[in-house]
Amino acid sequence: MLQTLNKLSDLIVTNARVVLSDRVIEHGWVACAHGKIVEIGEGKAPERGHDLGGDLLLPGLVELHTDHIEAHYVPRPKVYWDPVAAVVSYDGQIATSGITTVLDSLRVWRDETEVAIDGQAAILADAIATARDAGILRSDHFMHMRCEIPTQHVVEEVSGLVHRPEVRLISLMDHTPGQRQFRDEGKLRDYYRGKSGGKTDAELDVMFAQRLNDQRLYAADNYKRVVELAKRHDVPLASHDDTTLDDVAMALRDKVSVAEFPTTFEAAEALHEAGVQIMMGAPNVVRGGSHSGNIAAADLARRGMLDILSSDYVPSSLLMAALQLPMRVSGIDLPSAVRTVTRNPALAVDLDDRGEIAPGLRADMIQVHAACEAPMVRSVWREGRRVA
Repeated sequence: MLQTLNKLSDLIVTNARVVLSDRVIEHGWVACAHGKIVEIGEGKAPERGHDLGGDLLLPGLVELHTDHIEAHYVPRPKVYWDPVAAVVSYDGQIATSGITTVLDSLRVWRDETEVAIDGQAAILADAIATARDAGILRSDHFMHMRCEIPTQHVVEEVSGLVHRPEVRLISLMDHTPGQRQFRDEGKLRDYYRGKSGGKTDAELDVMFAQRLNDQRLYAADNYKRVVELAKRHDVPLASHDDTTLDDVAMALRDKVSVAEFPTTFEAAEALHEAGVQIMMGAPNVVRGGSHSGNIAAADLARRGMLDILSSDYVPSSLLMAALQLPMRVSGIDLPSAVRTVTRNPALAVDLDDRGEIAPGLRADMIQVHAACEAPMVRSVWREGRRVA
């Protein structure tokens, strides 16, 4: 088989610690052809290839929830960058973090109380499509529509985007003060005080009153209509910040596939027992806990209730968390930890052609030098072609 490889388009990586789904080959090699993995071996490769010098070879990371793209488009309040240039910059950061497949988590709502949230999802979706069509993206991009349910125009925004073939996930969010992630209203006040140009308590009083009123006016009907749109277009749903058993019951009623960032053990356990995939933030693992004071991802992992990690607001945290998890949680080995950032998220959104180093799957792979707690991604291949 190896004698037939096309040297111009195919790839052999050698002298690598190859992380498979269930074990690590300490000295192995991988051969790829036509964008797919065709053979894996131990010891010396049958012919010369790209020598990794003993570095880790992992599947390319799969990211379901990164809301980092807006920071490239709006780098300062009221400062809007060229959207395609912003996407290319963001894509470069994603790829060099080892992420070969990303669901761009676009905020699908407008909020008059925050300067940076003003209905940018369609603009960014178009910019991503333009960059993809031009062949200037390193990673494979899909769309995750983050829907803030108690906002006036969210259904309109979802309706304008849900037909796109790249849409792979819709999350149902409600950040109303006093519930879910911010059940402790003081934590939400701390969050806004700490932001650039932080708000005063008087300003927060006005904002919170408006949000409580918006929830009363819009939440119930919007929730129902967004769920109907997702089901009509066969898009998986994600719940967000499940806190109580009532939250869980709502998620199960609407057949969510993924539970993003449950905030209590009670909710996480009920979701896990129902077979819902539980996603937690990689920064939660790296920092040793939640920035909002909610449950720690490592504690969920110890109970066998952690399925997927997401980089959320720090792209490089995805790889860091996967490599740190075995050191923080006894009983979790490296292949198990790597699955939380590769195969598990891929399967959660029906991308079953990637997320694992195995014959027949996409040759999405990353070379990682892990000499300290901040690992370095040395090479990134997407479908066998080096992109970073």
